[in-house]
Amino acid sequence: MLEAGQILHDRYQLKQKLGQNAGRQTWLAEDLQAIPAALVIVKLLAFGGEVQWDDLKLFEREAQVLKQLNHSRIPKYYDYFSIDERSLWFGLVQEFIPGASLKELLNQGKRFTEKQVRQVAIDVLNILIYLHELKPQVLHRDIKPSNLILGEDKQVYLVDFGAVQDRAVKEGATFTVVGTYGYAPMEQFGGRAVPASDLYALGAGLIHLLTGTAPADLPQDDLRIQFSDKVTLTPSFSEWLEKLTEPSLKRRFSTADEAMKALSFGIQTPENAALSAPVSTGRLRPPFGTRVQVSQSPERLRIVIPERSPRGKQGLVLLGSYAMFALVGILWIVTNVGIPLIGLPFLTALLIFSIKYTQFRHQRTQVDFNRNTSRFELQWQWFNYVITRYKGSLSDIMYTCCYSSKDGAKVLITGIEPYSFGHGLTELECAWLAQEIQSWLNLK
Repeated sequence: MLEAGQILHDRYQLKQKLGQNAGRQTWLAEDLQAIPAALVIVKLLAFGGEVQWDDLKLFEREAQVLKQLNHSRIPKYYDYFSIDERSLWFGLVQEFIPGASLKELLNQGKRFTEKQVRQVAIDVLNILIYLHELKPQVLHRDIKPSNLILGEDKQVYLVDFGAVQDRAVKEGATFTVVGTYGYAPMEQFGGRAVPASDLYALGAGLIHLLTGTAPADLPQDDLRIQFSDKVTLTPSFSEWLEKLTEPSLKRRFSTADEAMKALSFGIQTPENAALSAPVSTGRLRPPFGTRVQVSQSPERLRIVIPERSPRGKQGLVLLGSYAMFALVGILWIVTNVGIPLIGLPFLTALLIFSIKYTQFRHQRTQVDFNRNTSRFELQWQWFNYVITRYKGSLSDIMYTCCYSSKDGAKVLITGIEPYSFGHGLTELECAWLAQEIQSWLNLK
């Protein structure tokens, strides 16, 4: 019988039981051999009785998979051992993540906003991209709020790989059916989990966070979870969640990367599919004749886009706006000499139009990325005056890409919120700048 204070494997002193069911126990323990002594999680499985070979195989698979993983949002594997005290116990030791599970926060009455749930989605999708791209591929198969820890560092961690599936198997092999009702899709209960199965579970968990109701307790229509009337969401995010939890594999996102891009850029349709141009994988050089300036060091990256030069059609428009100012001066003289009450409103409107028209032609854009402060800043300057400024965190940036339209291209920086700059760039300039940002930030 295990109890607090007991030392296992001559090393791990049990402190507090965190959970127990059917021959399994989870303990918070202290690693006495660590310098200094550190808290760890010890998961224990008592072989025999209700625990059969399939349970032991899953437990050993969890240890084997965790041992190979290396991700900052997945608890580190430390040790695996067995003890024989009346019954045979197997132990798995892993990193302790200080914090609370999202399920615990729900039980405490917390309700999550759309922005908070978006961040959870981004954090978990990043983990799934890593897991699903491993060779062999790793499927978690039990994503739900109780297995998502909000750490004291405000980061989301994915824990409990007890249902993990390593897909290094032969075609036609059978799998142990695992998962939690309400979160696991139908194909998983059929014994054939795929990467999209983890995406369904994530979507169901996000719906739980938004509504405060477990997905198994929400109404369904043709196996689709009905949640839109329980919470107010932006249409694009609601549509994204619906696609994430599609019962049909053919209609669901197939990969975590696809789901991430749809969350960042919106779900692609034939009408908008050509709008977002991916960054080239080959190294691009500064386009010939560009006036865009890029300076960088390991700590800083600065991009300066000067005023657009008065050439061609744009130059004629710019010169035309200067001509408006000249006309304003003439009208001012005329109205003061002759008919001020009639001419003054026209003069005022023309002056405002001239200023607005030249504002964007004289706009200088400056973008700064700073690793020392972990921030980035976008500035728009007009005649050396800062007229708009946006600030954000480097850790929020997920993708950079180009957005093309008939008026030119611009760079998109996407994460929790989208930012854009450089309207009117050529497509080559846009692709070059997006790649410079991507390379400096070490984005995939």
